[in-house]
Amino acid sequence: MAKSRRHLGEILYKAGLIEKQVLIDAIKASKANNKQLGQVLLSRGLVDEETLTKALAKQFGLEYVNLDKINIPPDTMKLIPEDLIKRHNVLPLGMNNGKMKVIISDPLNLDMMDTLRFRLNTELECCLANPSKISSYIQDLLDQAKSKEDDRLKHSIDATAAELAEAGHDLQAEVLRAEAAGDDEGPIIRLVNLIIDSACFMRASDIHVEPMTDRVRIRYRVDGVCFEKDNIPKNMQAAVTTRLKILSGMDIAEKRLPQDGRIKRMVGGQDIDFRVSALPGNHGESIVLRILRPDAVNIGIESLGFEQDNYAQFLKIIKRPNGIFLVTGPTGSGKTTTLYAALQELNKPDKKIITAEDPVEYNFDGMNQCQVKEEIKLTFDRILRAMLRQAPNVILVGEIRDGVVADIAIQAALTGHLVFSTLHTNDAPSAITRLIDMGVKPFLVASSIQAIMAQRLVRVICKNCKVIDENPDPQYLRLLNITPEDIKKNPIHKGTGCSQCQNTGFKGRIAMFEMVELNNEIRELAFKKAPTGDLRKACRASGMRTLREDGIIKVFHGVTTPEEVVRITQTEDVVLDQTR
Repeated sequence: MAKSRRHLGEILYKAGLIEKQVLIDAIKASKANNKQLGQVLLSRGLVDEETLTKALAKQFGLEYVNLDKINIPPDTMKLIPEDLIKRHNVLPLGMNNGKMKVIISDPLNLDMMDTLRFRLNTELECCLANPSKISSYIQDLLDQAKSKEDDRLKHSIDATAAELAEAGHDLQAEVLRAEAAGDDEGPIIRLVNLIIDSACFMRASDIHVEPMTDRVRIRYRVDGVCFEKDNIPKNMQAAVTTRLKILSGMDIAEKRLPQDGRIKRMVGGQDIDFRVSALPGNHGESIVLRILRPDAVNIGIESLGFEQDNYAQFLKIIKRPNGIFLVTGPTGSGKTTTLYAALQELNKPDKKIITAEDPVEYNFDGMNQCQVKEEIKLTFDRILRAMLRQAPNVILVGEIRDGVVADIAIQAALTGHLVFSTLHTNDAPSAITRLIDMGVKPFLVASSIQAIMAQRLVRVICKNCKVIDENPDPQYLRLLNITPEDIKKNPIHKGTGCSQCQNTGFKGRIAMFEMVELNNEIRELAFKKAPTGDLRKACRASGMRTLREDGIIKVFHGVTTPEEVVRITQTEDVVLDQTR
């Protein structure tokens, strides 16, 4: 008969690490809140992570590993792909009797272990280590890789310039010769590959190759903010442009008109897509590569940034059988990510989901995704009409651009379909007047829309260098109506800057939301074509929290800074004093 596993509380109590009554209270809280006992003990500060990890190792009969005392060789790290290491917070220790020895942080996460067995095609021998130490170890390895990439890029530009400094050298012809010969070792080819790989290592969302009068500027956009990465000598401009055009399938002879293309490339064990745009300018063609990572939209609804009330409301809305749910905001505000998160929540065998997108940026199993192609007259409205004959339950329209598409989307919603779409407006109430301005009849707008949500992205304070801000800027506090009493209850935080965040103090982004669910009063105002101001008052009365108010909550939770919230939500009535 198998030996029964000892309880975690019993192990901690017998080791003299916790008092009996304190343990009883924690067990009651664990049952009441449906949480693991270890989580409750950690949140109450009754044990630290190291103590809890050692107790869990004893409970599950696993080997405990102290990451402070080991060094995993680079070859061993390659046993598990980087995306799995980061996603599941695991580390490989090597092979042992046909099994892979893996350091994990949660012995109860059986789904993670099944995923590893499936992807690695081997049995596992699990060890346990402190979750924070695993994360730090992984981050240190990524920082080292990123630092090497930075050095490689700088040295590569210098080396390439020196290598090609020979007078009269035709760099563009050299790129074309190397391409025709299938040579991946040419200096320009190596340089372009390095620019792309370096951007991916730095979590950039865009690469900007911008010709100037005397140089070519390379900029990366990280967490929504552009910064200059390096400069390429002017004599390399034509060759770098040609290489990027060849990679993305553009016409290298066409330099007078804008062009679009795509690149697919394996970086860090991941297949990454790049959307490429070339735009003619005074000093040559400016090229922008937008980086589309497959894991960028797989973050799940709970990670988008919803506060608890908005999270519950969002889940309720997306599970309705019909109606329109609109997400509004400028380009790059995360609308697509939010809608994909909603679709993935609904993507079950009993639901048929069809999307019309321009372009299809991410591919998902279980969804029927249609690409708009204007050149063959495969437009949004044509796809939508055909969609309705496919008997879908859920429809995603990438963007409502005109009254024709809006009318068809509304008819779909009124005939029993749940429709998701995006609209370019500054806030949620403006979406109603925008649709009416497009020519949609007010009674159709009033009857079909279930909810509207505006969103923006703010940068998240880096967890590695996060500290309390003892002297927050009073200008930003005043703009957000944050009083000294508020700060006493909820201290303001900031990032001091470290290697993990490239000394910016921020790492990653999270969304702020403004969500309104239409009620009878708002529908009545829409029917009467009321001005946006009146609609906004009614939305506020119904409980809508503005983008700025949602941002203030995130400031009080220590997620972001007052400066970030003000920067993202500046309006006509709130303008920074630039003379300060």
